Amino acid sequence: MTTPEPAGAARPDAALPTDHERRLHPLSWLFVLVSSIGRFLVPLLVLVVLGGRSEDNWQLAAAGAGVAALVAGAVWRYFTWRYRIGSDSLFVRSGLLERSLRQIPFSRIHDVAVHQTLLHRLFDVAEVRLESASGDKPEARMQVLRLDEALALEQLIRRGGEIAVDPPVSHAGPAGQGELLLRLPTPEVIRLGLISNRGMVLVAGAFALAWQVAPEAGMAEAMTRYGRQAFGYAGSFAPGWTGAVMGALGMLVLALAVLRLLSVLLALVQYHDFQLAGHGRRLTVSRGLFTRRRNSVPRRRIQAWTLVESFTHRLFGRRSLAVDTAVVGQGSEERGLSELAPVATPDRCDELVRQLLPQADWPPGGWRGLHRLAWLRLSLGGTVFALVLAAAAGWRFGAWGLAGLLWIPWSAFVARQHARRAGFCVDAQLVAVREGWWSRHWRFAEIGKLQALQLRQGPLDRWLGMASVWFDTAGARSASAPLRIRYVDVQEARALMARLGPEVARRPLRW
Repeated sequence: MTTPEPAGAARPDAALPTDHERRLHPLSWLFVLVSSIGRFLVPLLVLVVLGGRSEDNWQLAAAGAGVAALVAGAVWRYFTWRYRIGSDSLFVRSGLLERSLRQIPFSRIHDVAVHQTLLHRLFDVAEVRLESASGDKPEARMQVLRLDEALALEQLIRRGGEIAVDPPVSHAGPAGQGELLLRLPTPEVIRLGLISNRGMVLVAGAFALAWQVAPEAGMAEAMTRYGRQAFGYAGSFAPGWTGAVMGALGMLVLALAVLRLLSVLLALVQYHDFQLAGHGRRLTVSRGLFTRRRNSVPRRRIQAWTLVESFTHRLFGRRSLAVDTAVVGQGSEERGLSELAPVATPDRCDELVRQLLPQADWPPGGWRGLHRLAWLRLSLGGTVFALVLAAAAGWRFGAWGLAGLLWIPWSAFVARQHARRAGFCVDAQLVAVREGWWSRHWRFAEIGKLQALQLRQGPLDRWLGMASVWFDTAGARSASAPLRIRYVDVQEARALMARLGPEVARRPLRW
């Protein structure tokens, strides 16, 4: 199955002649200015507000001078920034007094990201970011190009990178088309919103902002007033404790409904028309309702895989498939491609893995369990927490505080369930780990993508005769669970190190 490129796509050879320097779009200075004002918006607003209260209005003059400087910088960048397409590289020239010429080989470009906000779409332009595996900013950020030029540049770099590194491969369709691997219709995106907790993040941020901006006494008074109104309304139906319980349950149900509604709205904004397509040896993801985003990375840049199945995933019969690539995020800016399937059925996720890793056997059949006392090690954290909780509560509430010790049998139960389900599998191609009980995940990576191995043992591990093996891969995201085989028999852990160490050293690292 093939999917056409967005409207405006053109043949790269026709739209971007090589060995010819090109400018950005004539309106690029406007988008650079908008981006710059966004970064300096808070101090500019402070100057404007203070200037309105001052008699001499020097703050307004300072704000005007700041905006004029930003305009001059944006226009200066337009007249001094050029790019040129070479046979195997992209050349970027910038500066006038201090000139810079940057050469970026196609084979070193790991991710081609094309972004379109509503303002971009109004003028039929796009921003292009070229990412590599290192550095805290993109190799090149083109603000902005005509949409057809941006898409042509994406295709040219995509094919140039393939030719420079890999032998030519047949594509699923004519130029500008690719194999559609996954597409999320609107019902699936709504299901993703119901599964996720994105609304909680938005509400927590809004609540924290309101608490900081509004007077503390005013916030507390408002919460007290609305709470009394809710409980009073419930008490009109059933007085006493029954009304209080009904009011609390009603507020809880209303809060959950609002959170899920916000999660659905955020999912529709972020994942509208989500498409995963294969273009030869590259994968391309496009998504977004207001801001359209396209990320394209070579398949070989994928370093590790993660399948996630939370409790709400299981309610809807779905999972999520994410990857770690050699392009990593820095700070608050999301870089690279991370989600191959934000939501899909378990069979569809497994099918995607088999399609993108044809040499691997997935799902593996020979899962091995943990050490027989692994549950004891897993319950240690919950036990310590319960003891601290009981001690603090006992000091404050007396004998009633000992109720915190009830957390110990619960943590032991959870640890037993976790240890019963957890396991690992190591074959000729993959290292795979499964963990979790209430919220489950599978982490796996090709042996050729492993960079380092580490054997870990704490004092309790040594006493119980167990150890853990940790694996390092490039581009591991902080939000991902580490790839590790935890709490197996120490002899088995050492055997894994002896087996995988020479294997990792023998295989070339391609990333």
